[in-house]
Amino acid sequence: MPSWLQRCAVVPGGRRGKWLILGAWLVAVMALGALAGKLGEVQDTSANAFLPRGAESAQVNTELEKFRTDEVLAAVAVYSTEGPLDDTVRAKAEADRGAFADIAAPGQQVSEAIESKDGKALMVVVPLPGEEQSVVADKIDELRGIADAQAPPGLDTAIGGPAGGIADAFTVFDTLDSTLMMATGLIVVLLLLLTYRSPVLWIFPALAVGFASVLTQAGTYLFAEYGGLQVDPQSSGVLMVLVFAIGTDYALLLISRYREELHSHEDRHEAMKIALRRSGPAVLASAGTITIGLACLGFADINSSRSMGLVGVIGVVCGYLAMVTILPALLVIAGRWVFWPLVPRHGATRPASRPVWERVGNAVAARPRSSWLLSLAFTGALALSALGLNMGLSQTDWFQNEPESVVAQERLSEHFPSGTADPATIIVKTSAAAETSRTAEDTEGVVEVSTVGRTPDGELTQLAAVLDGEPDSRAAKDTVEALRASTDALVGGTAAQALDKENATSRDLRVVVPLVLLVVLIVLIWLLRSVVAPLLLLGTVVVSYFAALGASNLIFEHVMNYSGVDWTVPLLGFVFLVALGIDYNIFLMHRVKEETALHGHTKGVLNGLSSTGGVITSAGLVLAATFAVFAVLPLVSMAQMGFVVCIGILIDTFLVRTVLVPALALDLGPRFWAPGSLSKVPAGRPLATATPAAREREPENV
Repeated sequence: MPSWLQRCAVVPGGRRGKWLILGAWLVAVMALGALAGKLGEVQDTSANAFLPRGAESAQVNTELEKFRTDEVLAAVAVYSTEGPLDDTVRAKAEADRGAFADIAAPGQQVSEAIESKDGKALMVVVPLPGEEQSVVADKIDELRGIADAQAPPGLDTAIGGPAGGIADAFTVFDTLDSTLMMATGLIVVLLLLLTYRSPVLWIFPALAVGFASVLTQAGTYLFAEYGGLQVDPQSSGVLMVLVFAIGTDYALLLISRYREELHSHEDRHEAMKIALRRSGPAVLASAGTITIGLACLGFADINSSRSMGLVGVIGVVCGYLAMVTILPALLVIAGRWVFWPLVPRHGATRPASRPVWERVGNAVAARPRSSWLLSLAFTGALALSALGLNMGLSQTDWFQNEPESVVAQERLSEHFPSGTADPATIIVKTSAAAETSRTAEDTEGVVEVSTVGRTPDGELTQLAAVLDGEPDSRAAKDTVEALRASTDALVGGTAAQALDKENATSRDLRVVVPLVLLVVLIVLIWLLRSVVAPLLLLGTVVVSYFAALGASNLIFEHVMNYSGVDWTVPLLGFVFLVALGIDYNIFLMHRVKEETALHGHTKGVLNGLSSTGGVITSAGLVLAATFAVFAVLPLVSMAQMGFVVCIGILIDTFLVRTVLVPALALDLGPRFWAPGSLSKVPAGRPLATATPAAREREPENV
C-alpha cells in the first residue's frame, strides 16, 4: 500500500483518530438517516425497469403513453366449471359485471361476459386505473372479493390478466425488503455468535453493518434522485443482503487479525494499526474486485441487471468504508474485553493451529497432483449438469407458490386462445394501420387483430393481436418475430418482452463475462505481483461457477421442480460468484504470499492455509447463508440466483480454497509466483529480503 494510504488506514486505531471516526459517522448517520428511509420513493416499478434498454417492447411501452392521459390495465375475471355452463353461472357473472363497473377506471366500460367455445368458461375484462401499483393491488383485491362472494357450487373464479399479475408481484415486492432484512440479520447474528463464541463481540460487526446500511440507502437514494441511477425493487432487496454479506466478511478478516496482534502488543491501538496495515491490502483488493466486477454490469442491456450492478457498487463501497473505519474505531474504544470470555492477553501463549487445517494441508501436500486432479474431476462432473439447463420461465412459473393471477392464466389457456387475456400490442402509423392489420391477421400464430385506439393527434394507431400461444411461450415469441419481420410496426406486449429479454441476455453474457474476467485478473496481478497465480485462481473460480450452476440445475429439476431457469440467473450468478468467490482466494493467497516470503513456498502455502482456514470458512458460511435467504422468497428468479451463489460460495470455501488452490500451488512450486520475485526462491527457503525479525514471527490460527 502507498505510504499515504497506510497513514490514512491506521487513523481508526489512533488514540484521537478513533474518536474522530466515531464522531464523523454519528454526524453522517444523523444527517442521512431521513434520506435512507426514502429509498422506496425512487424505485422504478415500471415494466421497462426489467426490460433491455432500447428494446422494441420498451419502445412500445413508451409510445403507449401517447394514447392515454391515464394508464389503464386490464384485469380478467375467469368463471369456469367442470361441465357446461348453466344459468346460475351466467347470472353470477352478470351480477359481478355490475359490481365491477363501480371499480373500473373512469370512462372505461366493463366487457360483456365472453363465453369459451367449449361452453365451460366465461371471461370478463375489467379496465382498471394503472398509475399506481398499490392502487391496482387494492382494486384487484376488491374484484376478487366480489368474484368469490356467493359463488354457486361447482364454479371456480379467478382474477388475473396484466393487472392481476402486477398486483401479485406488488404484494411480493412490498414485503421483500423487510423480509430480507430480518432474515439476513437473524442469520448473520447467529453465525457470528457461533463463530466468535462471545455474547459481546458480535454486536460490533452488527453495529458497523447498521452504519453501512444507513449510508448505503441514503447514497443510493441520492444517486437515484439526482444522478439518474435506476433502482428497482429487486436490486434494492439484493443491495441490503450484499451489505450484510460483504460487511460481515471483512469484519471477520479484520477482527481475526486484530486478535492475533493483541497477543503480540500490549497497546491495543498499536495492535489495531498493525492489523489494518496487514489486512488492508487484501480487504482493499477484495472490495475493489467486487466493485469493478459489479460495475461491469453497467454494460449490460437489461435494465434490471444494470441496476443491480450499479446499486451493488454503492453497497460494497459503503460496506468497505464502514468495516475499515467505524468497526476498528469501535473495537479500540471498547478494549480487549469485547472478546470475552476468550480475551487475548499480551504475552500469553497463542492458541495452537487448529489440527483440522493442519491435517488438510498435510494431506494435500502429500499428494498435491492427485488432490487437484480429483477436485477438478468432482467440479467437472457437477459442471456437466449445467449442459442440460432449460432456459426461460413462463408467466405461470414466476412464483414459488401459485398466486391467483397464475391460476387465472392457466384457466384462460385451457378454455380460450392462450393470448386472449394478454394480446400483443402493435403500434403503427394510422396511414398504414389497415394494411398492417391485414398482414398481422395473415401471420401464422395470430388468432385475431383488433383496433384499440388512436393518439389524440391521430398519427398513431394501437392494434391488439391475440396470439395462439401462451404470452411467453416459444410459439408466441416466434409469432412476434414474424410480425416484426413482416410489418414496419412496433410490436410489444408480454411475448415481445420475453423475446427481447432472451436476446439481450445472450448479448450481455458475451459482453459482460469477458469484461469481468479481465478486470478481476488485473486486480489479482496487482495484488500478487504474478501472472501464473492469478490465471490459475481465476480459472478455479470459473470452474466453481459452472459446478455451482450444474449442482443448482440438479436441485431445480429434481427437488424444486422448476420448469426452467430465469434468463438473468447465469449472468448475475456469474458476476456475483466471480466477484465474491475470488474474495477467499484473495484472503488466502495474500496470507500465503506473506508467509512464503518468511518461510519459503511450501511452508508458506501450508501456513497460509492453516492460519486462514477458520476465518475464511466462517466468512464463507456467513456469505452462503445470507444468499440462501433468497431461496425462500416467492420469486423464482431470485430464489434461483440465491441457490447458485450459495452453492458456489460453499464450493469455493470447502473445496477450491481448501484443496484445489493449495494443491496447484504446491504442485507447481515457486513457479506458481512467476514471473514475480517469489518464483526465483527455492521452495524451502524464505525470501532473502525478509527481515530476521519478520522470520521469527509465526502465523497464528485465526
